[in-house]
Amino acid sequence: MPDADGDKRRSFLLSRQGLVLIGFLAIAGYFLWTEHEAHIRGLFPYWPWLLLLACPLMHVFMHGGHGGHGRSQGPRDGEDR
Repeated sequence: MPDADGDKRRSFLLSRQGLVLIGFLAIAGYFLWTEHEAHIRGLFPYWPWLLLLACPLMHVFMHGGHGGHGRSQGPRDGEDR
């Protein structure tokens, strides 16, 4: 059964609560940036190396070590579905 307003639903981000959330996040982001700008800029020469160091960590956490390669979640050959 359709709603009285003809199924015209507004997105959460365009609602009053969503606009307040966007404003809060913008203000919080501004203060985080201004308070930590020196630390962020001080690490800037090391960002490429930090990204390269993150690759092995992502591999371990995403694959669970080397046990997760080549496995599928579907039925195996010869098994009933």
